[in-house]
Amino acid sequence: RLIPGVIEALALLKDAGFALVVVTNQSGIARGRFTVADYGAVALRLDEELASHGLGLDATYYCSHHPEITGDCPCRKPATGMHREASEALGLDPSLSYFVGDKKRDVLPALELGGEGILVRTGYGAREEVDLPPVFQVADDLLSAAKLILGP
Repeated sequence: RLIPGVIEALALLKDAGFALVVVTNQSGIARGRFTVADYGAVALRLDEELASHGLGLDATYYCSHHPEITGDCPCRKPATGMHREASEALGLDPSLSYFVGDKKRDVLPALELGGEGILVRTGYGAREEVDLPPVFQVADDLLSAAKLILGP
């Protein structure tokens, strides 16, 4: 189930011309908690839910690694491998991009890539806000983040 406001937020951003890209760490795959097929089924369900509202993601990237199991990799956030891959594939300028999520590792890539980071308080966000560098903005939820991005 989606958090309230997600559909409205994505619709606002899509209507404003933003690409909607999911970049996610899925270390449960490396840890044997679920399979790539399990993750794919959840991603498909998300795609179906968005499509039922006339929305779609431009791309989804996932990292299945866990540093204690597979070693370091260039894709696991806060590393920027998936972001760079998405930028290249979609012709996006990461310095003009927004990095939104509920964990510090979601927004930290903005420091390296030159974009803007916005932590949302939903999910893990309220706990993650404690040590967040002041360069990042904080929003109550994705809809509030979308409104920050779009401005007055």
